Amino acid sequence: MIAVTGATGNVGRALVDRLLAAGVPVRALTRDPERAALPEGAEVVRFGPEESPARFAGATSLFLYAQATSVALLEAARAQGVRHVVLLSSGIIHRGVDDTHPIHVLHATAERRIRDSGLAWTFLRPNAFATNALQWAPQIRTGNTVRGVFVDARFAPIHEDDIAAVAERALLDEGHEAAVHHLTGPEAYSNAEQVAAIGAAVGRELTFVEVDPAEAGAELFAHVPPPMLERMLGSFARTVGVPPEITATVEDVTGAPGRTFTRWARDHAADFTA
Repeated sequence: MIAVTGATGNVGRALVDRLLAAGVPVRALTRDPERAALPEGAEVVRFGPEESPARFAGATSLFLYAQATSVALLEAARAQGVRHVVLLSSGIIHRGVDDTHPIHVLHATAERRIRDSGLAWTFLRPNAFATNALQWAPQIRTGNTVRGVFVDARFAPIHEDDIAAVAERALLDEGHEAAVHHLTGPEAYSNAEQVAAIGAAVGRELTFVEVDPAEAGAELFAHVPPPMLERMLGSFARTVGVPPEITATVEDVTGAPGRTFTRWARDHAADFTA
């Protein structure tokens, strides 16, 4: 039995599908089981800080998000028989970013708690997620212009199912204990090239229009607190015109090459037209 937190998230849902397809019993942990719409084969269990430690009973491995990681949760999981944790961490840990950056602090804290827990562990550290492009979906649904920051910022976005594929192997195969897997997509794309790839997937010519970062907060990042936004924009600025890190870890671990952003855009075309 493998317990999966964040089972309705992009990576968690893909992992649930993969484990079920492999015939592995899955306990999908979610805050709202009634609305989760998870596959029938999964055991769906409510997940929250107030829930019983028994939610881990019978599970031997756990897929965990950093936001859900706490000392109490890890103690409960170990007490119920969990022996191995695969953490969805972040590539920010190894990119030399200021260790006071909030995203760095969140994931470094989660990694430290797991190392200190006595459980076997594997850390997945993806860089840019292809799903970050979903931030442009509202604009694309209503027009052919995408307003955003840093037209020439360059990333190697990773398909969420490639992260799930690596997680699947880390959970099911031997040899991943104490491993840190740095994950990226196989090709570099600027923001403008990502928007063009989405346009090709939906059959329209889309244009990326660069917005001054100093004026972008209220318009494009209304949900991001100002202190976090400043740090986030600073991180984006450092990627302008800079070739991103590209690793072969997805292929090394799974035996299949990572999928390009162009492929991701085709897989998610409906998200930009619905």
